[in-house]
Amino acid sequence: MPKMLTIEDLEKRKENKEIEEEFGEEIEELFDLVMPPGTPSYIIYDIVEEFGLQPVERNLNVDIVECDKREVIALRGKLDVVKEAEEYYFKEMEAYIE
Repeated sequence: MPKMLTIEDLEKRKENKEIEEEFGEEIEELFDLVMPPGTPSYIIYDIVEEFGLQPVERNLNVDIVECDKREVIALRGKLDVVKEAEEYYFKEMEAYIE
């Protein structure tokens, strides 16, 4: 389901444009790779070290039995690096399951 646009999103975009104009620099867009609950910690550590992603906490709605808000770990970085890390994650999880 696509994310619903909020006023906060628009305000952040406006702030970014103001900063770009003030400093004359482009602000890079960062993307999050959300680690599902239950991901082994060694996989998360490996991804952070190997790809240089920044770990952050995010609050997400998790629909299991009831819709609950949970804090999950997300790894933040540039899109191309996040895509590589995602591929690595799936390979490592497959090896972990087997």
